[in-house]
Amino acid sequence: MYSEIQRERADIGGLMARPEYREWNPELIKPKKLLNPVKASRSHQELHRELLMNHRRGLGVDSKPELQRVLEHRRRNQLIKKKKEELEAKRLQCPFEQELLRRQQRLNQLEKPPEKEEDHAPEFIKVRENLRRIATLSSEERAL
Repeated sequence: MYSEIQRERADIGGLMARPEYREWNPELIKPKKLLNPVKASRSHQELHRELLMNHRRGLGVDSKPELQRVLEHRRRNQLIKKKKEELEAKRLQCPFEQELLRRQQRLNQLEKPPEKEEDHAPEFIKVRENLRRIATLSSEERAL
């Protein structure tokens, strides 16, 4: 809209004679060129300056949104912090505490009953074995 008005003025200016009052009366106020409000805004200037600096450095516009970058940065920092805390906890344990933990783990392993292979067998095999037992029991009762 603004550009259309400028074009119309330019077309009219070509048809009309230019005012020559600038040369003959120095006391009159001279018209100033209007500033583009978008380009005059401080935020636009800062954005343009930042884009120019990034272009000069060779940095492209990031493909990731800012929120995603911030969240990834936080996750990365949390993981690093967690790992540091774990390392500190291991370092701070005295040798006596480490030995106690090892013995406790060994006792826990000994107390656990060894898991049978049957527990890992699929259910249909368990059912089949149960049916065999029932069949053998019923055949024994008939024999008696």
